Amino acid sequence: MVLWVGGEARYFRQNLLNLSQNLGLDVSADAEKERGRIRSFKEQENEAFERIKRELFRDMPYLLIIDNLETERDWWEGKDLHDLIPRNTGGTHVIITTRLSKTMNFDIMQLPPLELTDAMVLMRGKRKRDYPTEELQFLHRFEEELGRLSFGLWLVGSLLSELAISPCALFEAVNQIPVADDSTYSFMSMSDEQYCKSNPFLMKLLHFSFIILQQTNGRKNLLASRMLLVGAWFAPAPISAALLATAAKKMPAIGNGFRKWTKCVSLAFSCCSGCGLAPQSEEDSATLLVKLGLARRANRQPGCWIQFHPITQVFARRKEGLSAAKATVQGVRKVGNPSINTNHLWASAFLVFGFKSEPPLVQLKAIDMVLYIKKTAVPLAIRAFTTFSICNSALELLKVCTNVLEEVEKSFVSQIQDWCHGSLCWKRNIHGHQRVDEYLWQDVTLLKACLLETRAKLLLRGGHFDGGEELCRTCISIRTVMLGHDHAQTLAAQETLAKLVRMRSKV
Repeated sequence: MVLWVGGEARYFRQNLLNLSQNLGLDVSADAEKERGRIRSFKEQENEAFERIKRELFRDMPYLLIIDNLETERDWWEGKDLHDLIPRNTGGTHVIITTRLSKTMNFDIMQLPPLELTDAMVLMRGKRKRDYPTEELQFLHRFEEELGRLSFGLWLVGSLLSELAISPCALFEAVNQIPVADDSTYSFMSMSDEQYCKSNPFLMKLLHFSFIILQQTNGRKNLLASRMLLVGAWFAPAPISAALLATAAKKMPAIGNGFRKWTKCVSLAFSCCSGCGLAPQSEEDSATLLVKLGLARRANRQPGCWIQFHPITQVFARRKEGLSAAKATVQGVRKVGNPSINTNHLWASAFLVFGFKSEPPLVQLKAIDMVLYIKKTAVPLAIRAFTTFSICNSALELLKVCTNVLEEVEKSFVSQIQDWCHGSLCWKRNIHGHQRVDEYLWQDVTLLKACLLETRAKLLLRGGHFDGGEELCRTCISIRTVMLGHDHAQTLAAQETLAKLVRMRSKV
């Protein structure tokens, strides 16, 4: 059996734990129990990894491929790669692709540039057209400009296969697109910025592909081009066409930044007409992205799933910026299913909350934040904790959500104070708006109580009774004031508190 694991830093741990579903393993956290020893969260997390390691590295001949390993240390907990992959891998063979100069004690095999013959095969595309000698010279020029970068050569081959255009015309059209500016973006990593600057011709080729997306068959193909832009902010994992399209439809109108050189590619546009690249549906738009070499098909759940190349994602982030990031968050909130989109839910959480020393990139209004926490963050945290024993990170996510809601509460208090000290005329002008804020304030406060109780229940499962009791008492106080002593939610929180007190007394 071949097991493929993405090695991107933020998602590597989740990707390893996802193997439990392929291998039929139970790595869920301990359930609540009032008898027997309650294990710490660290013990439960370690046991989840140990179960996967015992299955992976026994005598069964698995082939484990870790693709694009970014670091030897776990991004979340700082665990060394040695803790995840033992020196003795049993019957399993491990292949790691990485840009790191050294990885553990594995033998390094540097991949040389493609041979010229292989480069020509990629550029001729899947239709394998025969070109006259003068056209082959332009294929050589593509190869020189791209430095035989396989992804760039694949893009050339895809464009030549799908468009009625010659290598000469394609090269001239791409070459006339101005080099992107040298602006730096706070949301781009230094390595990504440097890569774009070091490969200007590849960036021009991607710009050309984006123009083709927008102008297919002489009309703007807004869905496909927007799917590309929002796809930049999803996790490096397969995405369903339905989820991509939902996010794409949340984007504001795309400006036409290519007017000043549209004439340079008019020949290419004329070649697009009648070539079957006019998508009508979500799946057609996703297929177009695959045809142009910007993404690849992925075998996942029923339906159409694609995965963008990392370089495509870097280009699209640089192209549109944070407006697409916000649309991605809104799309995930609307249709993101934690059971099949776990990594994409984490990606949206990174955008909304930031983590560690990284700031949030997407600012949500109070009402949108409430909906996001209810529909995305809380289900994600509960699933991560219960299904995969990702205990500490799940609790950290819930804590961040609580802190965000407390900041929203403070802003409401500030608004009320300003209103109370304002003039009578000003009060009359905002009275209706203020009443709406009060309803939202109630939603924020009750959601905060829900988060406190959820955190208390999860802390109980790791033996943190004192912390859980404090959170639960705060929850009861809020619900008593907001809902009353006899409300079902208040009584449920009191039952949780009773359980915490009873468990603590047995320690």
